[in-house]
Amino acid sequence: MSTSAIARLKVTLDYVEPLVMRRIEVPVDIRLDRLHLALQAAMGWETYHLWEFHVRSLRFGPPGQDFGFGEGPLNAEKATLQAVIEAAGAKTLKYLYDFGDGWEHTIKVERISEAASDAAYPVLIEAKGACPPEDVGGPPGYAEYLEAMADPDHERHDELIQWRGPDFDPDDPHTARINAALVALAKRWTRKPSTKQKKTSPKA
Repeated sequence: MSTSAIARLKVTLDYVEPLVMRRIEVPVDIRLDRLHLALQAAMGWETYHLWEFHVRSLRFGPPGQDFGFGEGPLNAEKATLQAVIEAAGAKTLKYLYDFGDGWEHTIKVERISEAASDAAYPVLIEAKGACPPEDVGGPPGYAEYLEAMADPDHERHDELIQWRGPDFDPDDPHTARINAALVALAKRWTRKPSTKQKKTSPKA
């Protein structure tokens, strides 16, 4: 996605150690549903679960996410990052992913600047720490997971290795994988719609 202005965001996964943090740049006028996808790619999540943005008293999520009670979040497809921070008068957002595990992220708009003429967004600026495994049980479950993986005598050590494998490194953010995922999003969002040529009948 090309744009004239970009926002640099610092995204921190709350309540976990070691630190899981990403700095990314996105168009300042990015829709929140696309920001959700950029965050999933940057963090390393797998888009399995429900999600929601909180900006002060405002809530945004996928359309129809009210579970029939009529009190669901506003439609994220119809809101942009720029419009939301201007309306709320705030440069800090909360992003909740997976209502069961309760992964909370703090998003701080660090700066807004002109986009590079030769860049496509979103892009990764900095990454620290690995994304926790999906469905590990939120921050408490992740803490137990790391403890069990580090201790061969832990009662859940073998179980968790069988579940996710032995090679999880909490300090490795897998930067190459993040970059590839963000490049794929940038290409998808800048792709021009195809135009079908009308067939013409041969002249008699």
